[in-house]
Amino acid sequence: MAEQRQNIYIGAPGFKGLNTQDSPVTQDPAFASIAENAVIDKFGRIAARKGLKKLTSSATPLGSSIGIETIFEYIDESGDKVVFSSGNNKVFTGTSTLTDVTPSGYTPTANNWKIVSLNNHAYFFQRGHEPLIYTDESGSGVLDNISDHSHSTGTAPQGNEACAAFGRLWVADVTGNKHTLFFSDLLNGHAWTGGSSGSLDLTTVFPEGFDEIVAVREFNNFLVIFCKRSILLYSGASSPSSMTLSDVITGIGCIARDSVQAIGTDLIFLSDSGLRSLGRVIQEKSNPIGNVSRNVRDTMMLAVNNETNNIKSVYSPEESFYLLFLPTSLEVYVFDMRGTLEDGSYRATIWAGINVLSGARLADGTLYLGNAKGINEYDEFLDDTDTYVMKYFTNPMSFGDPSRIKMLKEISFTVIGGSGSQVVGNWAYDYTEGYSKQAFTVATSLIAEYGVSEYNVSTSEYSATIVIDVARVKATGSGKVATIGIEATINGGALSIQELNTEAILGRLI
Repeated sequence: MAEQRQNIYIGAPGFKGLNTQDSPVTQDPAFASIAENAVIDKFGRIAARKGLKKLTSSATPLGSSIGIETIFEYIDESGDKVVFSSGNNKVFTGTSTLTDVTPSGYTPTANNWKIVSLNNHAYFFQRGHEPLIYTDESGSGVLDNISDHSHSTGTAPQGNEACAAFGRLWVADVTGNKHTLFFSDLLNGHAWTGGSSGSLDLTTVFPEGFDEIVAVREFNNFLVIFCKRSILLYSGASSPSSMTLSDVITGIGCIARDSVQAIGTDLIFLSDSGLRSLGRVIQEKSNPIGNVSRNVRDTMMLAVNNETNNIKSVYSPEESFYLLFLPTSLEVYVFDMRGTLEDGSYRATIWAGINVLSGARLADGTLYLGNAKGINEYDEFLDDTDTYVMKYFTNPMSFGDPSRIKMLKEISFTVIGGSGSQVVGNWAYDYTEGYSKQAFTVATSLIAEYGVSEYNVSTSEYSATIVIDVARVKATGSGKVATIGIEATINGGALSIQELNTEAILGRLI
């Protein structure tokens, strides 16, 4: 009997991102079983993430601490910018040099600051600490205790959450009081008595017994109060004394203050069942089943539940991704925000072995990431001066006939970019991790893709001329299903995977 040959061609392999949730054999081949140190690029390809370009010249001010846990850019009314950060129980300004600006005699015991800006001032909040205020009214910025400000009135709440919305500050999560929302006077974040300042006790409106305030945000002209097990939406928050409870969402809440990010006209947040969209939850509140992290939910939540540090996030519209930092597991979950898949979830990848603690998107679109070395810019394709490895692996493939043995003959990878990069092709059978490997080096000659710049975009990330290389790997072995992967050492240049083509001989019936 003549040998049966079968080909599997995957254009834009891993286009749908990771899927660790469903049975691997039944998955669409556009999903990946591994997509590590990768993003989905603007052309829908699995691509290497950019690197962490170190800005901080010396990490000495961080001592033995885990690193930079908060980053915030303050812009005053004249357009002057100051980057604040925190680590080693200190507050710093600057990026290349971390300058300690902690007020004299002030001794923070943690770095989980929530920093917000209101009416030409920056306010620093952290549970159990007197709030700090930064003002540039004299032309030389000063960070000080809020009680020492000349126009301060009352006692500012020492809350863990703060939000600037509707012309005032809203503060919650005070030690021993997680049910009260405090609000400042109008346009005055350091006035906590008199005027229109006050507080709101939520004890009587929690829908399912006692709850705890986690985060507060503005959304579509509502004041949204995220609690651990519910979400409250208030209208008329411009006049707190008369604002009304407009909607209550039960059965779902927020478990991480800094997971909440405004994305377009929506808010994304981390619940105890995965990443959620507030807009979708409101639409489905009678049956809130929508989970935008559905395809990686269980693996992600395992890491979330094991996290011992503060969970942070950042959204970059320029990169079109939402990053969720899980430093204990040395992982960053990356969600592509360009659109959802058919099941309503966002395409996901992971950055692995990377200890990112915090992030901030600056007004000019620059993305800063904090780690043990200080502040880094998301740029170029090296982690400081170190290379890193991008991985993409398919799910096990049966080649359309699960009843037969498969013998892989040839695997071809089409890669774009990565001139001179070391790449390793991998293949294995029957769910084993004992991969056979064959290395190759991406070509160094430059050619124009399709005879022009990348999709006729002269300013593409790959430049007008790029490397396109097809590496063919002669495979061996046999099994019922086959898994194929690629590992690329990223050494200063962008690299993405355009195509994957495999040829196999179908042998005897199992």
